[in-house]
Amino acid sequence: MSGEGVEVPTPGVENLSVAEGNDDFVDPWNVQSSSTAGVDYDKLIKRFGSQKIDDELINRIEKVTGKPVHHLLRRGIFFSQRDMHQILNLYEQKKPFFLYTGRGPSSDSMHLGHLIPFIFTKWLQETFDVPLVIQLTDDEKFLWKDLAIEEANRLAYLNARDIIALGFDVNKTFIFSDMEYIGSCKEFYMNMCRVQKLVTFNQVKGIFGFGDSDCIGKISFPAIQAAPSFSSSFPLIFNGRKDVPCLIPCAIDQDPYFRMTRDVAPRMNMPKPALLHSTFFPALQGVQSKMSASDPNSSIFLTDTDKQIKNKVNKYAFSGGGATVEEHKEKGGNCDVDVSYQYLTFFLEDDERLAQIKKDYTSGELLTGYLKKELIEILQKIVTQHRENRLKVTDDIVKQFMTPRKLNFQY
Repeated sequence: MSGEGVEVPTPGVENLSVAEGNDDFVDPWNVQSSSTAGVDYDKLIKRFGSQKIDDELINRIEKVTGKPVHHLLRRGIFFSQRDMHQILNLYEQKKPFFLYTGRGPSSDSMHLGHLIPFIFTKWLQETFDVPLVIQLTDDEKFLWKDLAIEEANRLAYLNARDIIALGFDVNKTFIFSDMEYIGSCKEFYMNMCRVQKLVTFNQVKGIFGFGDSDCIGKISFPAIQAAPSFSSSFPLIFNGRKDVPCLIPCAIDQDPYFRMTRDVAPRMNMPKPALLHSTFFPALQGVQSKMSASDPNSSIFLTDTDKQIKNKVNKYAFSGGGATVEEHKEKGGNCDVDVSYQYLTFFLEDDERLAQIKKDYTSGELLTGYLKKELIEILQKIVTQHRENRLKVTDDIVKQFMTPRKLNFQY
């Protein structure tokens, strides 16, 4: 085989988010599953028309980069893709591409689930040595949430600190607020207008499920999230080039935006963005939904103290263990629904340790209390380190990341 992915026809511009019968409901704002095991991702791949990340692709990434893949990829947390083989072809041919991801700032502090795409994006950037643009959709949060416009913009700056604290390279990374960048860059706005002209009201209603009572800001917003997919939206970074392809790591609930983008890109004479999709980070209460930044007990926040982390995990983390110690030892624990185990798959990097925990918990040898204790120690360490890193992020550093400029790449 040539390593080219087999092109799966992308479903048309109908509302693929809406569940049929007992199916899961997934759109950019809501995730609901009727199953205690959470969203059926194989069904979602079929419905969205993407491709599963298989062993062949993982092996090819390792071969092309000469490095082991990130554990989030190895464990199937990033599980679906569009055109990743084409990105690898570009890398082999020493041709450029760039990374694009984003964040909708809706709270003072990000939670652990918000870190997942950024942790993985940082690995991609370091592995492939490419530019990265990070969109902060403060305009989206103003339109969807009960937030003053000034507050949405303030939250963008606070969230930028959390992102920068992960250790991104300022010479290779541009972070921008929609409210600020769009007005300063006519090329970005021109691409927004091009997308807006190519997508009908009927199509956008079909893709996103908008209704007659939704404000017109929501209806036009998808063009704003589409625009960073095109290198010409960043003339200072790409020297005016409009042919540099883009790879977008994101949770799969964001895919409707980029199905739309991939549909219009050829008509704009632009490359279609490639995508890597992740599963959802479960709420502490269970895997049937993703958590809410507005519910402090649904997740671990990056501002939580060690005591808060311990209390939240012990009190709220849904257990797959037996109702009693005797029952647990007899029947074992269910790792598919146990939130503490699920969190370990995201944050415990040691594969052998994770496999041993799974074996011991499934057999009933390891009790829920010990599993939670292991998780608490790991999360406390991550959050403490992040808190220390965040304190080092000054206003000047934020300004450097958020100033439109050339990056350390030649185009």
